Amino acid sequence: MPDSRESPLSGAAVEEEGQVDAGQVAKDALFDGRAFARKLTTRPGVYRMLDGQGQVIYVGKARNLKNRVSSYFGRSEQPPKTRALVRQIHDIQVIVTHTETEALILENNLIKELKPRYNILLRDDKSYPYIFLSTQHKFPRLAYHRGARRDKGRYLGPFPSAGAVRETLNLLQKLFRVRQCEDSFYSNRTRPCLQYQIKRCSAPCVGLIDVADYDYDVRHAVMFLEGKDNQIIDELVHKMDQASEQLAFEQAATYRDQIASLRKVLERQHVSAERGDHDVIACCVQGGLACVEVFYIRAGHNLGNKAFFPKQAGDATVAEILAAFIPQYYLGNQDSTRCPAEIIVNESPEDVELLVAALSDSAGRRVSINSRVIGERAKWLAMAAANATQDLQQRLSSRSNMSQRFSQLQEALNLDSIPVRLECFDISHISGEATVASCVVFNLEGPVKSDYRRFNIEGITPGDDYAAMKQALNRRYMRLKKGEAKLPDILFIDGGKGQVAQAEQVLEEFQINGVLIIGIAKGPERRPGEEWLYSPEQGREFRLQADAPALHLIQQIRDEAHRFAITGHRQRRQKAQNTSTLEQIPGIGAGRRRLLLKQFGGLQGVARAGVEDLAAVKGINRELAQRIYDTFHVEQE
Repeated sequence: MPDSRESPLSGAAVEEEGQVDAGQVAKDALFDGRAFARKLTTRPGVYRMLDGQGQVIYVGKARNLKNRVSSYFGRSEQPPKTRALVRQIHDIQVIVTHTETEALILENNLIKELKPRYNILLRDDKSYPYIFLSTQHKFPRLAYHRGARRDKGRYLGPFPSAGAVRETLNLLQKLFRVRQCEDSFYSNRTRPCLQYQIKRCSAPCVGLIDVADYDYDVRHAVMFLEGKDNQIIDELVHKMDQASEQLAFEQAATYRDQIASLRKVLERQHVSAERGDHDVIACCVQGGLACVEVFYIRAGHNLGNKAFFPKQAGDATVAEILAAFIPQYYLGNQDSTRCPAEIIVNESPEDVELLVAALSDSAGRRVSINSRVIGERAKWLAMAAANATQDLQQRLSSRSNMSQRFSQLQEALNLDSIPVRLECFDISHISGEATVASCVVFNLEGPVKSDYRRFNIEGITPGDDYAAMKQALNRRYMRLKKGEAKLPDILFIDGGKGQVAQAEQVLEEFQINGVLIIGIAKGPERRPGEEWLYSPEQGREFRLQADAPALHLIQQIRDEAHRFAITGHRQRRQKAQNTSTLEQIPGIGAGRRRLLLKQFGGLQGVARAGVEDLAAVKGINRELAQRIYDTFHVEQE
């Protein structure tokens, strides 16, 4: 990886996340794991723990990143090895994945690549299992395979576990009757074996099936393993329904378990799929900062990622940032193999033809830059974008950056001292239904989620935002007046003068002084950076520069209040309607709901499924599958 270098376009350096300067380590306090974990996502993924020299000392996977990382820092009693590990942690990096299975395979790739000292390393270096098809034979054999792939034939996989492969081979015997016996056993048969008698093999060993018919079964078995399995699963679902109607519940349970095994094996892997070498680059810009996430795909395997934070990004667009980042990162490197044949980006950079020509000349071969991709490459790009957003959110909430923004806020608002506690209120409803008010709190370390509050608004005219705001403020500051929490230095109100007037009345009624009220109103075009601020105490309306750190802080707390209110509103609507989660999703009727529950074995199975698995169900297109996935993966507080 390159060191930080000066940008020929912006005159700024690129900072690589995870780089630790030895002098800086000496100055830094111990790593605050609890604070770090509080800001993590609840989605599945992989985490890497680094020591003071920036070396990865442990790689782990998690179904819930927030809970898993928190477990290292929240317990008083830990095994000696864990205590020794935690004492050496100076930084943690995370990779968000779509499913836990993806996290498992990615963890395996990273452990083999990095060999961290605190991970358990298998001496035989076993990899993930495959299903082997001996295509060199007249009558090919399907078999379990693990280890070096030396024999001629097709290797289908990798798969998550040995048990899942064996279950699939057993199911394949029932569905396609392709032989799975050893070659020595197959070559010495004079009559069919027991597998033929129980209808698990078509007995090619004694000529009871011709080559054409056998190849037909083999072709369908391969299609099944490649994920073209809708017809087979539909048949199993139909058989399960028939067994249930005939009260043959044990047989129905067998079919249910087979469907679950199929889904487990056929779960799409975003980390080990399409062959080839690619770099996947996604840029995210928010709050005056930018994050460029680079994923390294080699021979179809995701070997990990790194995050870079270009300095002086300001109000630059994604296209501008990528145009400055790509030449700094690739050009001038003596290792021509570092630049892959294809670079995948989430937005085409400026002067892309010039970049392609320069990179191709430097590498001595054709290099392409693509932003419009499909299939596995689109999944990689989506994963890179999700990680860029996550890393940027982490940076935005970091203590050093937050302190700088608070200082800038003091100057922008002409305050005597730096504010240390901010609150922001917002209202969410649809046509007055299930109105919810939110209150979020920030301090010098960022969001204080333990102090967040939601208020279910009752007894007002539907759609009356002024009355909703007044009720929420009354309930909040009545509690604060009783000493249940600290008063803020600044109270932000998402709205104009009408909402601000409600805040003034409430504070006056409770005789609360010393709290500065600031209203945040969107500009005529409702674009970020054009917000108008209103301060009744200072008697002025004003705007801040679009690239002002103070405005970025105000935007961040306003957006967080908006997100928190919308989440509460959705939860309230769902609870009020007292219906299944699936019924809340537009496009999911009774038929599709029954089909999803049957094919995934219940609501938990649907919740664990990836987008591709959902889209494979009959009647579920890609857009609807994404909507279902998003419904079950709303960030938890």
